Amino acid sequence: MKTRRLMMFSSGLAASALALTACSPTLALNALLPDGTHTLTPDLAYGNDPRQRLDIYQPTTPAPPGGHPVVLFFYGGSWNSGERNDYRFIGEALASRGVLTLVADYRLYPRVRYPDFLVDCAGALAFALREAPRFGGNAERVFVMGHSAGAYNAAMLALDGRWLATQGLAPERLAGWIGLAGPYDFVPIVNPDVRPVFHHPNVPPDSQPIRHADQHAVRSFLGAAREDAVVNPQRNTAQLAERLQRAGTDVTLRWYERVDHVSLVGAFARPLRWLAPVLDDVEAFIKNDAGS
Repeated sequence: MKTRRLMMFSSGLAASALALTACSPTLALNALLPDGTHTLTPDLAYGNDPRQRLDIYQPTTPAPPGGHPVVLFFYGGSWNSGERNDYRFIGEALASRGVLTLVADYRLYPRVRYPDFLVDCAGALAFALREAPRFGGNAERVFVMGHSAGAYNAAMLALDGRWLATQGLAPERLAGWIGLAGPYDFVPIVNPDVRPVFHHPNVPPDSQPIRHADQHAVRSFLGAAREDAVVNPQRNTAQLAERLQRAGTDVTLRWYERVDHVSLVGAFARPLRWLAPVLDDVEAFIKNDAGS
């Protein structure tokens, strides 16, 4: 009975948190963050635009030899919405597991369209590679990670060398990349909010990550809710994993049963971790890289 009551309480807490986030994005999840797991350095500029800023979550645990592994996280929002402050729970979750975490903003539509936000993301990644040691990070163990549209951004940085080349870098500098519920093959574009972002109907064919998966890439983690009504997981996650594996890439593929497109990333937050072991799986992927 005690276990059952605990599960019912947890379910109610999760439902309440998700209901609140629908009204005010991630407000409830961020309000429950502990403050002893990390040191926050906010509002660092990686470029001149007000949207080209990021926050750093530095673990309070001692760094291993060489420094903490590093993750740069990009949020979703159809490339037309989102704020890094809404994703403090991501920074805290990863920092609590000994990962130096950067959560970055980038310019959004209608101010910019494809590919300008990718140039922003490349600038944020260059900042992470350059500045990580100053915060106890290991510049040889840097990962780029994203959810939904942010997973698209991460995929393009990791798979298409054009964007890091704008910073004089190459994807080979990465220890790996992590995509959660990402759109990797979405032409023809159905979502009316996304169409203008990618110049519909003249969508550049090479804007799709799947087009860049036919060559060996850095280690890849692909995770998705098995039932995702927003981004088709079979067309996107499964297909990209298959292409990468066929090209000789080391791919970790994870499917999650009790989450959807939104709660997949919500499961990083402490009250919702019982939904799916996403944080555990991402931590294992990061810490099992060749440099660990």
